[in-house]
Amino acid sequence: MKKILPVIILLITASLLGIIVIQVSWIKTMLLIKEEQLTEKVARSMQMVGTELMEQKGTLPSLKNPKFRPGIIMPSDQLLNELLKPSTIAKNYTPFEIEEKLKKAFDANGIKDVQFEFGISSTIGLNPYELKSANLLKVIEDTVNNKKFIYPLQVPTEYENLIPEELMILVVPDVKTNIYRQLRWLMIGAILFTLIICAAFFVTVRALLRQKKTSEIKNDFINNMTHEFKTPLATISLAVDALRNEKVLQDRDKMSYFSSIIKEENKRMNKQVETILQASLMERQEIQLNRTAIQVHEVIDNVLDNFRLQLEDKNAQAILQLNAAQDTISADEVHFTNLISNLVDNAVKYSKDNLVIKISTVNIGRSIQVRIEDNGIGMNKETQKRIFEKFYRAHTGNVHNVKGFGLGLSYVKTMVDAHGGKIKVDSAPVRGTSFTIEIPLISR
Repeated sequence: MKKILPVIILLITASLLGIIVIQVSWIKTMLLIKEEQLTEKVARSMQMVGTELMEQKGTLPSLKNPKFRPGIIMPSDQLLNELLKPSTIAKNYTPFEIEEKLKKAFDANGIKDVQFEFGISSTIGLNPYELKSANLLKVIEDTVNNKKFIYPLQVPTEYENLIPEELMILVVPDVKTNIYRQLRWLMIGAILFTLIICAAFFVTVRALLRQKKTSEIKNDFINNMTHEFKTPLATISLAVDALRNEKVLQDRDKMSYFSSIIKEENKRMNKQVETILQASLMERQEIQLNRTAIQVHEVIDNVLDNFRLQLEDKNAQAILQLNAAQDTISADEVHFTNLISNLVDNAVKYSKDNLVIKISTVNIGRSIQVRIEDNGIGMNKETQKRIFEKFYRAHTGNVHNVKGFGLGLSYVKTMVDAHGGKIKVDSAPVRGTSFTIEIPLISR
């Protein structure tokens, strides 16, 4: 698992990066294609309108008509005036009419929603634009964001020197915005699915890392369990062998001594089995609480009585500050006693010489707060985050220097939650640890 996991993460990361690169490349290509298509459609629309304008432009009598041929019939004064008075787009159309023609052409080419500004430029007069839309001058100078199109309004060759040259100028503002608008759903879909893939990648890697941690914790648990069972079994085996000795059989004191060893080790193994069974019940959420009215202070006194010998062996001191005026709660006496016992046992196991355990109580609102402090080895921040996890044990150098399965604090957290309470831990390496639990008082 240790060797395969980095390979899996590397492959998934490479695949994800590849997909993102392909998506970005695809979007860029689509933007270029759409811009080319837009350019082509605008040019086609301008050609349609330009052809129509030239067809409907003020007509001149055809110079190919026999009556206008030189040497046959001279043109009349009216015709000469008409020839000398050039016909232009501005004289035949209004800006509104040209705008409507352009809109119609845009609609025919499938770019109905594209905004535009236009103008008609002529070679005569001081004004560069014969007619123009309202915002043409505002957008024509911005060549970065806007795209400019020019279409020459060509005249027939026979009128080349009689009719002024004109240009149709059209500007599409914010070309990229128009293109993005056309591709918005495809881009949103691409981004959405990329995010989904990223989320799936994150969840997968997180699950793999959790599985790796769980595997490591369970391996530690199996190692600890093997050690915890092998020790009493070896002791029992030695005691049984001793009982078979003739000298021991004839000495009642030795018989009683070895029998008591077997009994104590048997009780120890039963307690370990019970701890594992409780963990299994907690996993299936099958623990049933037999709630009764119990006195918290009385439970604390009883627990400390049970630990008296261990405290004396460690030259430890227990300080009680039971200041809560009300200490009656509705709880399962067995499980609540085990809860307090596990916290005291934890302080004893992870302690130094001259251990000092301080247990205090205080009322907060309609709850009682129990605080168990010690001056033991303490915990770092990482350990504090994980101490309530099942099977987790803080590393203290030797994996077997502190006995247990890593189930005690997990059990404590489960029981506190089951009683509707809260628990928090405050600790620092070398400075010791304090557990604070808050349980609701019994309703009156």
